[in-house]
Amino acid sequence: MAYLRAIDTISGQEGKATAVISGVVTELFQIKSLEASMEKNKTEVKTLGKRGVQNKTSGWKGKGSMTMYYVTSAFRQLALAYNKTGIDVNFDITVENTDPTSSVGTQTIVLYNCNIDTTVLAKLDTQAEVLEEDCDFTFDDFDVTSSFDKPVAL
Repeated sequence: MAYLRAIDTISGQEGKATAVISGVVTELFQIKSLEASMEKNKTEVKTLGKRGVQNKTSGWKGKGSMTMYYVTSAFRQLALAYNKTGIDVNFDITVENTDPTSSVGTQTIVLYNCNIDTTVLAKLDTQAEVLEEDCDFTFDDFDVTSSFDKPVAL
C-alpha cells in the first residue's frame, strides 16, 4: 500500500512572495498568509431530454487574500496615488512554495494584474501584541511557471 511521506508535505513557512509594483520588485516578507483562487463563472443550461440542469463554464474570476504584519506602507501609497491622481496601479505577485525537506520540489505561481480591494489606512489596537492587516485583491491572469513533482510514494 502506497502512502504520502510526512516529509513531503510543504511547510507553510517555506517559500516566498514578491510583487512587481511599477516595475520595482519588492519581496513581500511581511505576509503572514496568502491565498489566491480561480472561481469559475457557470451558466445553467436546460435542455430537452434532460430533467436536470447542466452547467457550462463561461469564464472565471481571480480572487485572493493576504494577511500581513502591519509593517509596510506600500499598499497605502497605492491607495494614496489613486486618491490623488485617479490612477489605479495594478501589479503582479509571484508566490513560490519550496520546502527543502520535500521531494516534490518547487511550485511557482504568478498572479497578473493584481488590484487591491480594500486598504487599511491607519490602525491601532491596544489588545494586539502585533498589528496585522487583511487585504483582499483580484487578478485577471495567472501562470504556473513551475509545478510540484510527484511525491515519492512508499
